[in-house]
Amino acid sequence: MDLPARRPSSSGRAFAWGGALLFAVSLSYFLFTYAFTFRETEQTSPALAIGVDLALFTVFALHHSVFARERVRAWVARTVPVTLERSFYVWVASLLLMGVCALWQPVAGVAWTIAGPAGWLFYLLMATGVWLSVRSAGVIDIWELAGVRQVGLSKTDGPFKTDGPYGLVRHPIYLGWFLMVFGVPTMTGTRLAFALVSCGYLLIAIPLEERTLRRTTGGNYDDYMRLVRWRIFPGIY
Repeated sequence: MDLPARRPSSSGRAFAWGGALLFAVSLSYFLFTYAFTFRETEQTSPALAIGVDLALFTVFALHHSVFARERVRAWVARTVPVTLERSFYVWVASLLLMGVCALWQPVAGVAWTIAGPAGWLFYLLMATGVWLSVRSAGVIDIWELAGVRQVGLSKTDGPFKTDGPYGLVRHPIYLGWFLMVFGVPTMTGTRLAFALVSCGYLLIAIPLEERTLRRTTGGNYDDYMRLVRWRIFPGIY
């Protein structure tokens, strides 16, 4: 469906670029928090900490799931100018991600510590995850993902891209996330809780997301599924 091209207002452009900036800040804040704050080990009540952490991420996850529902998307379409729908979503998601990282409760203990050359392999996994996420975002247009390109521009739906990582798996950004959160040589209890909860949510959300895409893309996603068999892990899932 084509969106009508129109001259964006200055406030609309400011809102979109502000959302893109906040998007970048929230991702940088997550990487900083995961690398440094979550590395610390503290003696806490595991049951209480994990309960709070689950509640925090549930709010974040429900936001994504709720916004994917067609009724909610229709409400947003009636409330927000069509060119700012994505930007509105980016603002909310970025603020929630920063809130989750800031309020995440430390979980005592260390699951594993790997030193020496083997430990550097884990850093390589993390770096690969970051690269894969950025590369995948670039393939689908990072400016569109951040909500900037939609402001005053026309957009036409077409076949799903099979360039680069999208020719390997259907959700390479999620694969990058798995590599980032598990690719650490020192896996503290805090990091492990975040990794398990966030990746568990992705595994639950992907089938629901794909069901919606199959229903709303006029067969484009079905064609893509035939071309690219695996969701996240080649040869496994």
